[in-house]
Amino acid sequence: MERIVVKARRARAVAWVAVRGWWRRRCQAARSDAGMTTSEYAVGTIAAAGFAAVLYKIVTSGAVSGALESVIGKALDAPF
Repeated sequence: MERIVVKARRARAVAWVAVRGWWRRRCQAARSDAGMTTSEYAVGTIAAAGFAAVLYKIVTSGAVSGALESVIGKALDAPF
């Protein structure tokens, strides 16, 4: 019976060492990422410029412009 217990403890210790090594390698891999590459910066910049253009078109449209003027007008005419 003692041999079984000893073997089980040894197996757990070996498994724990393997898991700890795997976890250490994962943490090191996550830390070694230095950031975005040039192509990722290019895609991000193009996406941001496209989003800015769409947002500009929406904000300068007639309906949104009128709504913003209405909100600002109501805020300025509010009694204190």
